[in-house]
Amino acid sequence: MLPDQATPGPEPSDFYRPDSYVPFESAGFLMRKVLSSILQQADAQLAEQDLTYVQWLPLYHLLLAPDSTSAHMARCLGMDPAAVTRALDRLEAKSVIRRERSTKDRRIVHLSLTDEGRALAAQVPRVLARVLNHHLAGFSQAECELLLSMLKRMLANGEAMRTAQSGQD
Repeated sequence: MLPDQATPGPEPSDFYRPDSYVPFESAGFLMRKVLSSILQQADAQLAEQDLTYVQWLPLYHLLLAPDSTSAHMARCLGMDPAAVTRALDRLEAKSVIRRERSTKDRRIVHLSLTDEGRALAAQVPRVLARVLNHHLAGFSQAECELLLSMLKRMLANGEAMRTAQSGQD
C-alpha cells in the first residue's frame, strides 16, 4: 500500500497535482525560504552578541528548559547530536554555559546557563519577536493566528503520516 493511501484522519488534499506542480511555488519551498530569511535576520542581529543560530538556539533552549542534557536538547531542537555538542563546546568556551557530570550516572552531563549566559539568552526572544514581527508586517492579528493554526495542522498531518508509515514497516 502506498503511504498516501494509508494516512489516517482527514483525507489528503488534492491541491498539488503532478502535472502542474511548480516546486518554487510549493508550500514546503516557501516555508523553507521564509525560515531561512528569519534565521538570517536573527543571526545578523545576534551577531552583535557573537552568537550564531547554531549557538543561540541551544542557549535559548537552556533558558526555557534548565538542566537539560545534550541528547535531550538535540531531540527537542531537531538537531544532529554532534552539531549540538560543537555548539555547546563554543558556548562553554564563551563561559555562558556549564557542563556538570551527573553524580548518579557519569555518562550523563547536565547543562546549565551561567549568569552571563542567562543574560545573553534573555536577549534572544526580543530579537526573534522583532524579526518575526517584521516578517508578519501587514498581517492582521487574525491572519497571524490563522497562519499559526494552519502550520500546526500541517505538522499534525505530517505526524499522522509518519505514524501510519512507521506502522507499515
